Amino acid sequence: MTFVVTEKCIRCKYMDCVEVCPVDCFHEGPNMLVIDPDECIDCTLCEPECPVEAIMSEDEVPAAQEQFKQLNAELAKKWPVITAAGTPPADADEWAKVEGKLEHLKR
Repeated sequence: MTFVVTEKCIRCKYMDCVEVCPVDCFHEGPNMLVIDPDECIDCTLCEPECPVEAIMSEDEVPAAQEQFKQLNAELAKKWPVITAAGTPPADADEWAKVEGKLEHLKR
């Protein structure tokens, strides 16, 4: 099993999760993070660190977010690994409250 970054991360990109990952499975895109399912060891450390609850176990991903399982796998192959937390976007707190952000995902 692996963990999945879902839609809530888009345009928030808080990076608290990156600091606790023991296997460097996070990848950074322009406005979202993803988890490489081939690297994730299901340690559960990242899930409680996300302030917007964007990370969840793959078996807990709601039906409306199922596409994020594939998106994490696909984008992890394209985006670089991130091993240290950076600064979230200046408007991250505003975006944390927005629903339906998939159209804002930058690849």
